[in-house]
Amino acid sequence: MDNKEATLELGTKPVGKLLAQYAMPAMIAMTAASLYNIIDRVFIGQVVGPLAISGLAITFPFINLGAAFGAAVGIGASTAISVKLGQRDYETAQNILGNTVTLNLIVGISFSIVCLLFLDPILRFFGASDATIPYARSFMEVILAGNVISHMYFGMNALLRAASKPRQAMMATIFTVFMNIVLDVIFIWWWHWGIRGAAFATVISQALALCWQMKQFADQKALLHLKRGIYRLKKHLVENIISIGISPFLMNTCACIVVIFINNQLVRYGGDLAVGAYGIANSIAMIFIMFIIGLNQGMQPIAGYNYGAQQTDRLMRVLKYAIIAATCIMITAWLIAHLAPYYCARMFTTSPELIEQAIKALKINMMMYPIIGYQMVVTNFFQCIGKVKISIFLSLSRQLLFLIPLLLILPQFFGLDGVWASLPVSDIIAAITAAIIMTIYMRRIRRQNVKEVKP
Repeated sequence: MDNKEATLELGTKPVGKLLAQYAMPAMIAMTAASLYNIIDRVFIGQVVGPLAISGLAITFPFINLGAAFGAAVGIGASTAISVKLGQRDYETAQNILGNTVTLNLIVGISFSIVCLLFLDPILRFFGASDATIPYARSFMEVILAGNVISHMYFGMNALLRAASKPRQAMMATIFTVFMNIVLDVIFIWWWHWGIRGAAFATVISQALALCWQMKQFADQKALLHLKRGIYRLKKHLVENIISIGISPFLMNTCACIVVIFINNQLVRYGGDLAVGAYGIANSIAMIFIMFIIGLNQGMQPIAGYNYGAQQTDRLMRVLKYAIIAATCIMITAWLIAHLAPYYCARMFTTSPELIEQAIKALKINMMMYPIIGYQMVVTNFFQCIGKVKISIFLSLSRQLLFLIPLLLILPQFFGLDGVWASLPVSDIIAAITAAIIMTIYMRRIRRQNVKEVKP
């Protein structure tokens, strides 16, 4: 089957099979990506020490901020391409591909230059102390130097999925994970490069995968491929990419802001080890969040294509299946956090004090996960169909509108426990908000269908 036929299947093949076909590779890829981040932290925690874990946790806002700019281009472009493919507008889809490459280069290089110039002040703002800033600086110097590679790597993976090549996207990520683990062993365990070795392993593994991704898009027989004349930025295409990508951009930016608040409040009420405990809890949580992100990535081309093709029944079916799958995944996360928290924490450190704090962080942080999968899928659904304002609001509601006020208020009454409690409370409010908005949208869809059926 050629690439064009695979794309047309998005509007004809049974939705359940399509979602499994597209989501499973993305989920495997995203879970593998979270695993290699965990392996980085395991090596750092076991070989370098507990303060290194805390230093690495300080870099989370940086990683989220870089991901925000990458998502604005990569996810925005992949969604735009899916819609254009659904409309059979192949020439525009081709030009979006070229514009995406150019945008990733511009954004990736600019982000690196600005952040490297102000690295220490930014890390201090993110919550670094005198004890943790050397670790955070060593890691981010290397990561920022290779940031354009990371932007291109994640952007090209999103485009592979939009171009009906989910297996190739999965293979690129699995290769990156495998190489990262091998290089971690060499750089951290054998050569004792410490936290800087983990950063080098990440950048080098992504660079190798990027070379393979570019080779995939160099195939002139593919429906979407790299060629001359598509790289010059076109205003209307850039606006389309950014208008769609603004939602994941704001989501990741909010995640950055939230982690800054969390880190600073944890340092204030619990010290550097509390930051390390959050780093451990967040690492475990990210495995399951990455599952949902992979699920959403699998849903994206199907929802975008059928929305463009005006096949409402298929659009709503893929949403239903994605919500059911997300709920099952997050219930599994909740069970692990409450039945085996010690073993999760012990992977990262031998420090009894850090393990104790991490167990508490795990249980509280993932307390409301059974309902949060729904919220994540619904937010992505509105992004997939171009309802940018709704998607932005839902993205902001969980992280910015609810969580930050709770982080400012609850610790004043409950100290460190108030910082931890802010997370599940905001999850509850955000899930209720998403349910209300989705109910309103579903009623509109039903009214439209009734009008279309009437003679």
